[in-house]
Amino acid sequence: MKPGPLALSLGDPAGVGPEIIVKAWNELRRGGPPFMVVGDYQSLASASGGGASILQRVIAPVEALEAFPHALPVLDLPLRSPVVAGQPSATAAPSIIQWIETAVGLALSGAVPGVVTAPIAKASLYAAGFKFPGHTEFLGELTASERFDGARGPVMMLTAGGLRVALVTVHTPLAKVSAALNIEAIVNVGRVTADALRRDFGVKHPRLAVAGLNPHAGEGGSIGREEIDIVAPAVAALQDLGIEVSGPYPSDTLFPEAMRATYDAAICLYHDQALIPVKMLDFWGGVNVTLGLPIVRTSPDHGTAFDIAGRGLARADSLIAAIRLADQIAETRTDEPRG
Repeated sequence: MKPGPLALSLGDPAGVGPEIIVKAWNELRRGGPPFMVVGDYQSLASASGGGASILQRVIAPVEALEAFPHALPVLDLPLRSPVVAGQPSATAAPSIIQWIETAVGLALSGAVPGVVTAPIAKASLYAAGFKFPGHTEFLGELTASERFDGARGPVMMLTAGGLRVALVTVHTPLAKVSAALNIEAIVNVGRVTADALRRDFGVKHPRLAVAGLNPHAGEGGSIGREEIDIVAPAVAALQDLGIEVSGPYPSDTLFPEAMRATYDAAICLYHDQALIPVKMLDFWGGVNVTLGLPIVRTSPDHGTAFDIAGRGLARADSLIAAIRLADQIAETRTDEPRG
């Protein structure tokens, strides 16, 4: 049995996080999965049409489980100064970081089965001295000292519409992707992805497909040698490790339905190579999953959307999908046989 509700960090309180969290609770309150928000109570009250009447402050996950069917449970860690929806501010950064750290701590302690993170704005955090490229890398640092029996990440995976894609480079400028690629990086992502498919998704015999970098996967070296010098040797190394993997494939042939049926996850080399097919399949319902951590972590596959924050326009589909997937992964890990 799982030990408690998921911990959901509020994200940037000036973004759409507060309002999509309230919408997600309204959708899930009767059937779950249950979650507790780690964040600022007042931001959620402002985002709620029902005001504070639908919220309940809690100090422990067990209280959140009891409250969830009738109130949105909040572990209240107040902002140090007010925030206006749609107006990001670096003054909120210390609280945003505290919320993430607290949620991760709850998961590491076993008090909650996993963490879901609402969107953050990196620019605001950078202005306050945040030194990580994003959530994924920060979570890797926060969990680095914790024992983990699986292949260690963090690796970013996006999933939607039956497609799973894992990224070798994430927020790397396109002009620098080729220089950032190496055999070791691709092999690591392949190892972590294969292990996570077994551990987190219940895929007994994972099959991976690796994308090429260049048009036509380099056309035998005539329009780029990265496939010959880096990608193909990485595929061979993964095969030597006993992983069922093939490629490199041209990106324009890797994602049609018939091809997707031949693999359980695709290894993509740069950001848009992975995210365009995911968002074409399900623009609203994509989920970001961090693989290779000792905790479960998911996130909606979108940003803070400051331009519509506070207007009630944001859709909660992706957050709801992230909550459900975190719950499913936690169940899969709980049921995993221990040797």
